[in-house]
Amino acid sequence: MSAAPAAAAWLALQLQLLALALVSLGFNLGALLLYPLLGRERGRRAGRAGIAWGYRGYWAFTRPFGLLRLEQDALAPLADEPRLVLVANHPSLLDAMLLVARLPRAFCIMKSSLLHNPFLGAGAKLARYIPNDSAHAMVRGAVAELRAGGQLVMFPEGTRTTSPPLNAFHPSFALIAKHAHAPIQTLFIDTDSPYLGKGWPLWRLPPLPIRFGVRLGRRFEPRADHEALTREIEAYFRADAAARSSRA
Repeated sequence: MSAAPAAAAWLALQLQLLALALVSLGFNLGALLLYPLLGRERGRRAGRAGIAWGYRGYWAFTRPFGLLRLEQDALAPLADEPRLVLVANHPSLLDAMLLVARLPRAFCIMKSSLLHNPFLGAGAKLARYIPNDSAHAMVRGAVAELRAGGQLVMFPEGTRTTSPPLNAFHPSFALIAKHAHAPIQTLFIDTDSPYLGKGWPLWRLPPLPIRFGVRLGRRFEPRADHEALTREIEAYFRADAAARSSRA
């Protein structure tokens, strides 16, 4: 890519990030006002639907630029299914946005420090996202939200991938599924782009276009031995990654 088109693409990408920041800030200001006015159930529904609607709108905004190409249609059959644990690999900062945009029942577990972030905190509180400051409270809260009909989105790697193809999986998702008696739906996020992966600076222009796709994997029933189930699901993800690598 020559200098002029690269500069234009860089500016367009920064504009999209600025738009995301403004949308997030606006929604969170609204959530801050609604939180004390809505009860738990109404707030939960409004917060989760609002987050999904906002991210869908953002992805629609980015489409004419042609820099991001997303394939999320595989999530459509899951949108109205209650009491489901959704686990996915975690290549980039965009992953939660990709999933939650199509899943209006979804809630996440997040770092408790992010609940004080002006771009995320108020909306997350309204949607009853679960802080991770206490392991016991995290599991109890996630189980309660699943029993209320929510969908838990989790990334078992714990952070964005730093040891390709996957970091080691943490067993908390399988423990929550066990206590909630909720099935585990696996999701594969496919990308060959380093954009917003671990250590990728926001200002750096990646190879274009940036492609992300979501595929449905197997569904696993919860088990008493949640650690063995975690190992089986991690092996399943690694086998898929190896198969994709061999086809590349």
